[in-house]
Amino acid sequence: MIRDATPADVPVLHAMIRELATYEKCPDEARATQAQLREALFGERPAAFAHLAEDATGAPVGFSIWFLNFSTWRGTHGVYLEDLYVRPEARGGGHGRALLAELARICVARGYERLEWSVLNWNAPTIAFYESLGARPQDEWTVYRLTDGALSGLGGQATGGLG
Repeated sequence: MIRDATPADVPVLHAMIRELATYEKCPDEARATQAQLREALFGERPAAFAHLAEDATGAPVGFSIWFLNFSTWRGTHGVYLEDLYVRPEARGGGHGRALLAELARICVARGYERLEWSVLNWNAPTIAFYESLGARPQDEWTVYRLTDGALSGLGGQATGGLG
């Protein structure tokens, strides 16, 4: 079963985010706190959204965290899936597919024309899963990211406007 996450789910979301970071071989990079998650997902102006996948007993076995993006080419919002994770013991049970299907349902219902995400190049089982759903890699595009010192350095050069 897929359901919207609630503030009471923040501890389990936080735990699964840590599990995902370990799976992706970078546990030290997952620095988000429960307070940050609570604010981002359930604060006065939520910037992200979450769903939980539960098994038949109601135990949480996976999650998705996503936010809206915008396509200037299509003129509509889309969904960017930041994280999708299913605990190892629950994989193969349809939970990942159900989480993605819920996001696709949201896109269709709201008139959004894209559902996008990134996947690590080495993660062959996940890539095969995504491709089995009809997802295709965007080979022409390379993701760039500014963080830490590079982000601070460039942000420190901002003048606050062009005029």
